[in-house]
Amino acid sequence: MADEPVNLGPDCPACGEPWLRPSAVPGHYRCVNCLRRFELVSVCPNCGEHSTIVRMSTTAIVTCNHCHGSMLRAI
Repeated sequence: MADEPVNLGPDCPACGEPWLRPSAVPGHYRCVNCLRRFELVSVCPNCGEHSTIVRMSTTAIVTCNHCHGSMLRAI
């Protein structure tokens, strides 16, 4: 039986580690590795593409549908 990789969560845009966790405020995240905070935005910081965002922490998509960059902005 092959070992399957463990999904620890989304990667942090700042440090690249998979420790990004939702905070108490919908659409806000905190990296438990580097302790930086992020906010989910509707305009991609990389390409400027506008996207509808869902601020539910369990269903939030944090990557841009156009350029596949992060939709998170440091706060």
